[in-house]
Formats: sequence, C-alpha cells, structure tokens
Amino acid sequence: MSLPASVSLPVPVHPPARARTAAPTPAQLLAFVRRTAADTVLVGSLPLDPQGRTWARLDGPAGSEVWLIGRPPGTGAGWHDHGGSHGAFATAAGALTEQSLAARLPTQGWKTLELTEGVDRERKLTPGQGRCFGEHHVHQVLNESQSTHAISVHAYYPPLPLMRRYSRTGGALRLEQVERPEEWQ
Repeated sequence: MSLPASVSLPVPVHPPARARTAAPTPAQLLAFVRRTAADTVLVGSLPLDPQGRTWARLDGPAGSEVWLIGRPPGTGAGWHDHGGSHGAFATAAGALTEQSLAARLPTQGWKTLELTEGVDRERKLTPGQGRCFGEHHVHQVLNESQSTHAISVHAYYPPLPLMRRYSRTGGALRLEQVERPEEWQ
C-alpha cells in the first residue's frame, strides 16, 4: 500500500534514541592517554610558557574530558580531587611526581581533616608512564625539574563537574576552594 502524495507523515517530537556509549573505564582512559602522550606532533604543538601552565582541551573517548597540560620547571598543581570523576594521566615529556593519599576522604561536611599515618604515596612518571585513578582520588602533580618543562595528558569521566583544591600542613588537609568548569575552560 502506498500513501497519497499529499499525505505527510508526522515528525516525531523526540529524535530517535541513539545507542548509548558505555562509560570508559579507568583502564581504557589510561590506554587512551598513553597513546595520546606518544603522539609527538600533538605534544610538540602545545605552546609552553616559562611563567605558568598551558593547556589544550582534546577530544576523548565516549564523552570523556581530555587535557594536554604543560608545566614549567619547579611547578605543581597543588592538592586537588576531580569532583567524583575517575580518570588517568600519562607523562608525554619531562618527568612528573605524583603525591597522593591512599585514603577515601569524605566529600561533604568538613573543612579540615587530620590524616592518619601511612596514607601518603609518591610515584615518579617519566614519558610513557601513567596511572589511572578512581572517583575519590586526591593528589598533587609536580614538575620537580629546575630546567625542563613537563607535558602530560589527562582524561576524566564523567567530564569534571568540579575540582576541590586543598592545602596541606603536615597531617592536616584543609579544603580551600571549589572550582567549577567555567573557571578553567
């Protein structure tokens, strides 16, 4: 049966549902950031500034948020978390030191927290090395070199809803600031 030429079919109010893409796992994000960190043309295209960090946002797998970040010698990102996102990062050039806490911190209702002994972790990451992390990860990433820029690739899923910034004095961790995406994009 065919429809007369003057009959038009109704347009659906909602577009057809697209197949949902599964959220990338931390391991998948790690594989992605390692591949991206190995792209010497991309890494070499990031402008570097001796006075501060530089960054470029990249397309990531399955809706993840990805950043290529350059850090001048002797600088760090300070203690922070990723607002409940899981992720991964890999060093592309130079070397980075990650200091992290092996403790799940409460995300609400505190300003200062006394950390227990034995929660500190530290690792050095040279080009090609990376790590993935879960949604409760708190760390700081440092370029301890006094002469060489470090470049790294970072991926987060879901895209960062916020970042909490902390200060640390001995065993005390203090929440200092909550940043929203519009402040860094």
